[in-house]
Amino acid sequence: MKKEKYAVHPDFSILTHIRPSLNPKTLLLTQKTMRMLYYRERSDAAVRVERLTIPVTNGPDVSALLYTPKNTKTEGCLLDIHGGGYAFPAAPYHYALARKYAVQASCQVLFPDYRLAPGQPFPAAVQDCFAAYEWLLKHTASPIAVGRDSAGGTLSMAVTLMAIEEGMKVPCAQLLMYPSVGNCGETESMRLYTDTAMCNTRDMETYGQMYVHDPVAGKLYWRSPIEAESLAGTPPTYIETAEFDSLRDGALIYAEKLMELGIAAEVHQTKGTLHGYDMVLKSPIVQDMVRRRTDFLRTAFTGQ
Repeated sequence: MKKEKYAVHPDFSILTHIRPSLNPKTLLLTQKTMRMLYYRERSDAAVRVERLTIPVTNGPDVSALLYTPKNTKTEGCLLDIHGGGYAFPAAPYHYALARKYAVQASCQVLFPDYRLAPGQPFPAAVQDCFAAYEWLLKHTASPIAVGRDSAGGTLSMAVTLMAIEEGMKVPCAQLLMYPSVGNCGETESMRLYTDTAMCNTRDMETYGQMYVHDPVAGKLYWRSPIEAESLAGTPPTYIETAEFDSLRDGALIYAEKLMELGIAAEVHQTKGTLHGYDMVLKSPIVQDMVRRRTDFLRTAFTGQ
């Protein structure tokens, strides 16, 4: 039996065989197939699911799901922006976690179905997600957190910086799992993990080419938050990294920049993990991290 190059924890060994196809023709079919999951979301005994249509200033309306826990008072709202390299729709674990966050953090969860590359390149996704944030500001007085995984982390950080720049109410917290923070140069993790499953340095280059057709179509920090002129005003931020992930070191650099500004950054460096480890929902490691995330959100919403 071939020995794995990386010491991946047994919980995540299944991920070592997953390499999403980034072929444009295959991707188009994948987008159509995966998007069906959005329309299958329904209310259940624990969570009410509503379908919304949110107006976007610079594009067509964006569809969104609003998850509300049925058996508890809500303390806040999470703008939940799924990852997927700006090219893949939400996967089953994204929807499952949205429900968990709603119940375990006692909050509403707004889940936008933002436009995807390469058909709808930068800055379409940013505009959709910011429109979702503006919608929340108009429809709830509760504290609003923003976040999620990978490219969803990039979009979340961009939303925060846009709110700061516009002089709007800023999210009370950022929740970032193995986020793509933007251009940090050639970090050690970018140099090392060029062949890992799920996502690697080479994949990141391909995602970037599909996403950014015109680099001046939007502001630099919309696609590379770490290159913002200033991160001042960023709220308390929770960050998880995966060990064998090209994005790992960039997230740590981002955390350091926040802490240098006196901004609280809670960092968890998971071990034996690959990008996308959230997919293995039955893993005790993932379940523990979900508890940590929801603890962070509850504190952000209530101050306790």
